[in-house]
Amino acid sequence: MQKYRYTAINLQKQKIKGVFIAKDEQDLEQQLAKQSLFLVSAKPYDGGAPSAFFTLGTGKVSISELTAFCRQFSIMLNTHIPILDCLDILKNQSYSSYFRSILSVIYEEVKGGTLLSDALEKQAKVFPDFFRSMVKVGELSGRLDEVFNSLSDYYEKDADLRRKLKAALSYPMMLAAMTVGIVILMLVLVIPTFRETLTKLDVEVTGLTAAVYAISDFLMGTWQYLLVGVVVVGFLIFAVARTEFVGYYVDVMKLKIPLIKTVQLNMITSRFARALALLLSSGMDLNEALYSTEIVLGNRYLLGRFRQASEAIRSGMSLTNAFESYELFPSMMIQMITIGERTNSLSDVLTRSCSFFDAQVETSLNSITSKIQPIMLIIMGAIIGTLFLAVYSPMLSIMTGLGV
Repeated sequence: MQKYRYTAINLQKQKIKGVFIAKDEQDLEQQLAKQSLFLVSAKPYDGGAPSAFFTLGTGKVSISELTAFCRQFSIMLNTHIPILDCLDILKNQSYSSYFRSILSVIYEEVKGGTLLSDALEKQAKVFPDFFRSMVKVGELSGRLDEVFNSLSDYYEKDADLRRKLKAALSYPMMLAAMTVGIVILMLVLVIPTFRETLTKLDVEVTGLTAAVYAISDFLMGTWQYLLVGVVVVGFLIFAVARTEFVGYYVDVMKLKIPLIKTVQLNMITSRFARALALLLSSGMDLNEALYSTEIVLGNRYLLGRFRQASEAIRSGMSLTNAFESYELFPSMMIQMITIGERTNSLSDVLTRSCSFFDAQVETSLNSITSKIQPIMLIIMGAIIGTLFLAVYSPMLSIMTGLGV
């Protein structure tokens, strides 16, 4: 079978363009004739994906767009609109131009007789592995509308957790940025002005003040090189952090540093529980569900142990014993899984446990914020206080000498 991009006209002599799969051009002409379309021209089409330039080369769509897509798709499927008509409507919605072009490609694929899951599989760089696995399960089980509804809930909750994490870290980061900004402002603008005044007064500068003046001179004389250096170092750190080797040890540290560990583990646990419950409730086999759940963990170090536990489960070990042996999740999750296995209601128990771990994430974030904020304020006060002391101590010496 060959895919063709064709141009045809209908009975109203309107020009129609599209993509269709056929044995050859003669078969294409016959298939279009059944739809009251008359072939004008056709050429083989490779179905290449649109340019991913505006996604910074990743080719992925945002979680917000994916969530909206799932929600709208599920609503239309619930009203018994055919899949092809759903895609036709969705490809004209107010998504980014890149996502609309991807949906247009998928629409043409499905229109040509390809299954939705197979069309999504051809856009593996765009849609997450977990999303594609769920759509496949939905098609096989005949519950595609429920799957899309569950997926929209899943991505909404996941996005909400990410927003809470960013919100919790935004204030400490803002304090850090303010501290750096104030220090640079003082070294570049305030200190040179005071230095000029003290030079006119012929005041001897020593100690802390002399050290701060030296730092100011260095910054003023080399700021161009420092700026380039910061950009280069930042780029190198970003590039190195994306490598598998360094990324693995970064993930290890995320689960070892006390303050970060609790948040990370609760986030991973919540995401895992929601994903596994969704897969099991959709009718997927446990072993396949565990394999598909790997993608949502988001931690290479934990993933290695999770795969070992999954292998043990395939060999006959229970989820409780496997997860407990490899110390994957908090004890509360292990207890919930034990209850689910004993009552044969694992998906229901996991679904109920999600809200608990979501709350734990929020509690952990609030705890971190309450501990970091005072520390940042103390550091900020100490740095700025030191600079003010360095600037004003010569002035105080002069005033003391004058008996003021």
